[in-house]
Amino acid sequence: MADVKAAFESELLVVRVDDILPMRKLSDKVRGSVKFGRIAQSVAEVGVIEPLVVVRSPGEGPLMLLDGHVRLAILKDLGVRETRCLIADDDEAFTYNKRVNRLATIQEHYMIVRALERGVPEEKLARALKVDVKGIKRRRNLLDGVTPEVVELLKDRAVNPVAFDVLRKMKPMRQVEVAELMVSVGNFTSAYAQALLAATRQHDLIHANKPKKVGGMTSEQMARMEREMESLTQDFKALEASYGDDVLHLVIASGYLSRLVANPEILGYLRGRHPEILDEFQAIIAATSLDRPAAGAPVEPV
Repeated sequence: MADVKAAFESELLVVRVDDILPMRKLSDKVRGSVKFGRIAQSVAEVGVIEPLVVVRSPGEGPLMLLDGHVRLAILKDLGVRETRCLIADDDEAFTYNKRVNRLATIQEHYMIVRALERGVPEEKLARALKVDVKGIKRRRNLLDGVTPEVVELLKDRAVNPVAFDVLRKMKPMRQVEVAELMVSVGNFTSAYAQALLAATRQHDLIHANKPKKVGGMTSEQMARMEREMESLTQDFKALEASYGDDVLHLVIASGYLSRLVANPEILGYLRGRHPEILDEFQAIIAATSLDRPAAGAPVEPV
């Protein structure tokens, strides 16, 4: 069996802040954001919980920063001279930055747990995150009763913490279904979670013998939502099963149509004899091109 090479050096290294070379410059928009201010207050109160990730330059050059541009800028603003760093064995900036969590809700939970384990007082954490101590306790216990599959699905999402309170009322399989629906529609609000709870069948709840209570909804309305949600879920699964093949066929057809209308003779013929067909062809090509994400779209690292 081949040896597995570690991606990082085993020990953290204390590095002079001036010896770390950022790989990009933070914009004024990032520096002026609420998120930047919140992280700055957290670093000022409790220090850097997540170490910066750097890679060694060839020869005796400076350490290049892979992850932690916001934290490095804040450390410099605070006049901090040294910080702990995790040393990567290879320059994996692209893949690392694609996978690292950007202080999403679950990442914040892990940060709070680590800080508490290191002895940081709850009151100090509350000041850093601009919440009360009760909020820190809530975030510390965020994942209690939440199935690991849901944690994996939502680990890099900005989920309203109240949504986890709603998920805890459901059995594991239903939790996964709800999390998948939230991811599919891109809605992670507590209101949407409450709506999905109202549409959850009684036997899918942790306390199946206890009637559901959702503010502003009668038992008849919740029963109707259960029926509608069950029908919607079946339709969604049927669509999901065929989606990949449909998209493949659409991309192939769009590519063919693009080459077709790129031919001046065919374009002239369609424009003169069948303009309505040409309009449809161009609409299909435009719709497909809009569905494709821009190559190299930047992800804002912390």
